[in-house]
Amino acid sequence: MPVTPAQRDALRRGCRAVVGGHPEAAPGEELEAIGAWCREHGWHADRYGDGTLAGAFEAKVAALLGKDAGVFMPSGTLAQQAALAIWCERAGLPHFAMHATAHLELHEYRAYARLSRLSALLLGPRERPTLPADLAACPERIAALLVELPAREIGGQLPTWDDLVELAAVARARGVRLHMDGARLWEAREAYAPRTYAEICALFDSVYVSFYKGIGALSGALLAGDAAFVAEARVWRRRYGGTLSQLHPYIASAAMRIDAQLAKMPAYRARALALAKALAAIPGLRILPSPPQVNMFHVHIDAPAPALATARDRLAAEDGVWLAGGFAEAATPGWSVTEIYVGDNLLALADADVAAWFARLVGLART
Repeated sequence: MPVTPAQRDALRRGCRAVVGGHPEAAPGEELEAIGAWCREHGWHADRYGDGTLAGAFEAKVAALLGKDAGVFMPSGTLAQQAALAIWCERAGLPHFAMHATAHLELHEYRAYARLSRLSALLLGPRERPTLPADLAACPERIAALLVELPAREIGGQLPTWDDLVELAAVARARGVRLHMDGARLWEAREAYAPRTYAEICALFDSVYVSFYKGIGALSGALLAGDAAFVAEARVWRRRYGGTLSQLHPYIASAAMRIDAQLAKMPAYRARALALAKALAAIPGLRILPSPPQVNMFHVHIDAPAPALATARDRLAAEDGVWLAGGFAEAATPGWSVTEIYVGDNLLALADADVAAWFARLVGLART
């Protein structure tokens, strides 16, 4: 009998080991920690995003990114809609470009078209990141180019630093604003080390970063750029309904952990490289990209997705280990693909154990 989503969620919660991401807090635990942290540091509630905590955190992250200013957004979806609306409105041109696997195209019901009345050109092939030649060959006038660092849907791939610098130069020459989908910029910096976040962001006119992925906060994002851009973004936040009466729980959740989480990024990437090597030794598994460029990568498995989901659920029930959130059909017939994000959970697990669990997953799926 098929496992329902509620049953699958209960299976995952009951596991002693979860491979990807960060540990999940018990109900109310995060809110209790937020309250204690705010009292300890003397922070008070904001009013419609205006308050000392919000202002201090926005300034801190903007400085880290090397930008003049930043504005906290309740979601990355809202942040990127605002950025593209600004650049297109300024250019008087409702057209922008992005990679075919961009979040805006695959996971937002084409909000850029339905809400902002913008049109998008999908630039370059799906299998690799956007390169300078893609923009140079673009036959249409566009106001902005959105670049995701790293590109999640293709395993966390990144352009080389030289390609990124050249892409920025091509954009400037064509009068195209460069916007970064930096949902995982915190992770991407490790591949460009020793360059800083500010050095990477200097190539972009605007940058969005997430606080709930690598940072592990409740929710939220920051949109950064020059002062005039951020002032306009605050107006768009209001227009899109993102200026909530109080934002401080989300801001505090990010502010109280960002320093510690950023310090872990080198360890996350090192662990991803070691784990990928261990998994690649298992017959029937392939790693993409190989080696990983950041602390996330795709595992391609020689088995059908439904069989893998069933095997995963069986492992969870019998062994108490949760290996993956989901499986999708891969480009190779008969193969499937899943994503591994290396976070705090994997820092507490041994590569040999994880490899053994994946070997068993493949065996169960094939039988």
